[in-house]
Amino acid sequence: MQELPSPRPWLALRVSQTMLVAAVALFATLVAFGNLTDYGTNFAFVQHVLQMDTIFPDATVGYRAIHAEWVHHLVYAVIIATELTVAVLCWAGALRLWRWRHAPAAEFRQAKSLAIAGLLLGCLLWFTGFITVGGEWFAMWMSSQWNGIASAFRFFVLFALILLYLVLRDD
Repeated sequence: MQELPSPRPWLALRVSQTMLVAAVALFATLVAFGNLTDYGTNFAFVQHVLQMDTIFPDATVGYRAIHAEWVHHLVYAVIIATELTVAVLCWAGALRLWRWRHAPAAEFRQAKSLAIAGLLLGCLLWFTGFITVGGEWFAMWMSSQWNGIASAFRFFVLFALILLYLVLRDD
């Protein structure tokens, strides 16, 4: 009877990290694809948030509203470009992690940089962009119809947890 090879528990950890980064890449790809192919639906979301037209009628923060349509398109373009960048960084990061999965621990840790950058950028987009700027500055939390804070929080938490899991030591 042939002996089993020595166990490599770190390999399962590395493969799981790689798969989760690839899952984020797929998610960001689908989000960007949806925003590009159904531009008007989510553009309306961005437009209403920036115009602050559905916040509480007696709110005193309405002076922050932006009514210039070109700014709405610019903000939406930046959001889509950021989603695409997250997707590219995470796809490249997942590929790099897969290629280096059998490497020594120090080299595998170095291979994580693109994935870390993609996950961090995703965290920044959904936390800073949507929760902080959209939710607080443009008072999205006051809108019952155009409030994306819960979704943004869910995405941020998923990205952050995967980022934390990715930076675990694997040796």
